[in-house]
Amino acid sequence: MALLQPKRMKHRKTFKGKRGGVATRGNSLSFGSFGLKSMEAGFITARQIEAARRAMAHFTKRGGRIWIRIFPDKPITKHPAESRMGSGKGDVEGYVAVVKPGSLIFEMGAVPRLTAEEALRLAAHKLPVGTKFVEK
Repeated sequence: MALLQPKRMKHRKTFKGKRGGVATRGNSLSFGSFGLKSMEAGFITARQIEAARRAMAHFTKRGGRIWIRIFPDKPITKHPAESRMGSGKGDVEGYVAVVKPGSLIFEMGAVPRLTAEEALRLAAHKLPVGTKFVEK
C-alpha cells in the first residue's frame, strides 16, 4: 500500500516549527471504542504509521475497524550524506505527523477489549512516542 502523504501542498518545504503544549483537538474517542493516545510530543513518519497499521490489521486478521486519526502533512528535508554545508535547504525526504501529548493516533472498534488492547500494544511498539491504551 502507498504511504500517506498530501496530494498537493501550497509550499513544498515548511519550517520546523515548535511542538509545545498538549493536544486540545483530536484528544477524545470519536469513531471506535478503543484508542491509542500519545503521551509525549514528537514526529511520527508515514512509514511508522503504516507499520503500526499493518501490525494491528495482521493481529486482528483484518477483523474490526481501524481509524488513523493523524495524517503526515509536514515535509521533512534532508541533505545527502557527505555533502558540504550550506547550499540551501535539503530535498524533501518524507512526511511526518506532528503529535502532541493527549492526541489520539489510532482508534479501533468492532473487536473485543482484549483483542484491541493487544493489537494497539503491537502498534505502539512501532511508534517513536510513548502511548497509552484508552477506552470509552
